[in-house]
Amino acid sequence: MAEIVMPRLSDSMEEGTILSWLKKVGDEIAVGDEIVEIETDKANMAYESDLAGTLTEIVAEEGATLPIGTVIAKVGDSGEGPAASPAGPVTEGDSLAHPRGSSPSAPPAEDAEQTPAAPAEAEPAEAGERVKASPVARRLAKDKGIDLSTVEGSGPEGRIVKKDVKQAISAGDAAAAGPAGGTPGPSSISPETAKGQVAYEDLSKLQSTIARRMSESKATAPHFYLEVEVDMSRAVQARGRIKAAAGEGEVVPSFNDMVVKACALALREFPRANGAYRDGRFELYSRVNVGIAVAARDALVVPTVFDADRKGLRQIAADSRAVAEKVRAGTITPPELSGATFTVSNLGMYGIDSFAAVINPPQAGILAVGAIVERPAVRDGEIVPAHLMKANLACDHRILYGADGAQFLARVRALLEEPLSLAL
Repeated sequence: MAEIVMPRLSDSMEEGTILSWLKKVGDEIAVGDEIVEIETDKANMAYESDLAGTLTEIVAEEGATLPIGTVIAKVGDSGEGPAASPAGPVTEGDSLAHPRGSSPSAPPAEDAEQTPAAPAEAEPAEAGERVKASPVARRLAKDKGIDLSTVEGSGPEGRIVKKDVKQAISAGDAAAAGPAGGTPGPSSISPETAKGQVAYEDLSKLQSTIARRMSESKATAPHFYLEVEVDMSRAVQARGRIKAAAGEGEVVPSFNDMVVKACALALREFPRANGAYRDGRFELYSRVNVGIAVAARDALVVPTVFDADRKGLRQIAADSRAVAEKVRAGTITPPELSGATFTVSNLGMYGIDSFAAVINPPQAGILAVGAIVERPAVRDGEIVPAHLMKANLACDHRILYGADGAQFLARVRALLEEPLSLAL
């Protein structure tokens, strides 16, 4: 009998949460069949089986959070009956869901960090049945306090989808689901304190990963910062001409697309800026993949524009919009969130003039871009209006030293101030 284990679905994934089983015990599965939906540190995705046969046992119950490599199901030869399992499926309270670093056989200490219990809406009222719902529907139901067992699904095989939950919210016929296990839930309210009432919100896996990785970055990577002011006057004029010449429906590159392209060209010239410090040595990458920070719901997600140094501005613009839309729709996949060698974070659209960003480990740096503001500038001894933008480069001093970072940032500025060079 073959085993299906918790797969590694992203380069930074250490554990995953079973959201929904798409197959049930006794079903025949083929290689490539979607069998389970898993929440990773970057996205929710359906896992395709690399085995063929009969699903004889589901070891990990929906809602369980398990480390990479842990057995989640068993597959036998076609026609083989379900395996007897007196102990039942593994849940988050069982030994396989022990906190990272502890012994699987050791009982957890009372003060040990525990994985949050499965949401109450994941289980229906009748024992032995499971609510079938898409990840988006589950999240919406959790946010709105909807008991999924009271919602009628309109998807395949009665699966609950987003519109079903929205209809239940509008109709007002669903009961609110309370927090499980006595742990404060997303909308738990404490008794009155000196600070007033305190609302508790549990972090999603993505939010937990962001908190952990950013803390590790600031604690382990010695950051230093370089800032320049870029005259974007010619870039503003160039974009205006591109926009005027664009046909209906054509993608017009944004200023952020120009920044991505300028960084990509500069990264090709400065290999260490396109590398990482890891395990006591430098990693230098042959591909130039630029991550773009996108604000998602209650989180920050960084999809990747691959081979940005080889693409034109219009292609970068099209790729950037495509992945940004996927992030906001919740359909982005782990491969689209992996492989970045450098990151650009832009808060200019929020009116921020300048800020310093935290490096996305293990990358060597991140460029923080502010708003383009029209201000007076001195040119050839005269005061003239100019469109100015501040750019702040955070560097990991273990691989990107002061002079290297300064030369890289100067090259980015030069490319943006002469936008024709971005087409080369």
